[in-house]
Amino acid sequence: MMSRHRAATVLAGTAALALLGAAVPAQAATGQIVVFSQELVPLTTWDNPTGCHQLPMSAHQVNNQTDGDVQVHNDPLCLTPGMTIRPGYGARVMPGGSFSA
Repeated sequence: MMSRHRAATVLAGTAALALLGAAVPAQAATGQIVVFSQELVPLTTWDNPTGCHQLPMSAHQVNNQTDGDVQVHNDPLCLTPGMTIRPGYGARVMPGGSFSA
């Protein structure tokens, strides 16, 4: 039977490893997010995006040209559950939304 002291030490070590694992940043996506708003308006692009980005108010479509998944949100702060856009795909979006990578 394991002593209480040893059990507490093992538990503390496991918790520390879990925290260290959570602190390791994810690999940032490389490539571009390209947003189409309307005809005769230049495309909006983000190079190697990380974090949350508000889309232009006139955004109609987001294209994921990165090597990682992108989440599109219906709010400007990336707070609502997002729809996943895989690399090489695009999706229509609602005005006032955002994306996170």
